Amino acid sequence: MRLSTKGRYAVMAMVDLAQHSAGDPISLAEIAERQEISLSYLEQLFAMLRKGGLVKSETRIADIILAVDEPIRATRCTPGAPIGCRGNRTRCATHDLWEELGNQIHLYLSSVSLADVCEQRVLGSSGRVHRETFGSATATAT
Repeated sequence: MRLSTKGRYAVMAMVDLAQHSAGDPISLAEIAERQEISLSYLEQLFAMLRKGGLVKSETRIADIILAVDEPIRATRCTPGAPIGCRGNRTRCATHDLWEELGNQIHLYLSSVSLADVCEQRVLGSSGRVHRETFGSATATAT
């Protein structure tokens, strides 16, 4: 999945805003300092977020990323395009796998709000599952 700093910084800034505002105005300079993001870059991001009407705690993480023109996709191909990204314009053998991964990421990020992140309600069992699945098993190639 390709997710640039634009999408990550937008989410970081919105979470910071939700955590620190408590209904009171908060300056972008404060967010920029706490998150170590350039103020001018943050101003650009917030212009896009305001335009999208996303400066609120109920906002979904996927909406934040999409508002700063950051597509959520795991393929190099244009979503929904009939042609692929290979030199001969065909799709690779794993195209559907990566396209579905992008869909699942979008669904997950659509299910998580800023309030969920601020209240640490996204701390599921992924760490435990990862340790159980990969921690004790070793793969061998033959």
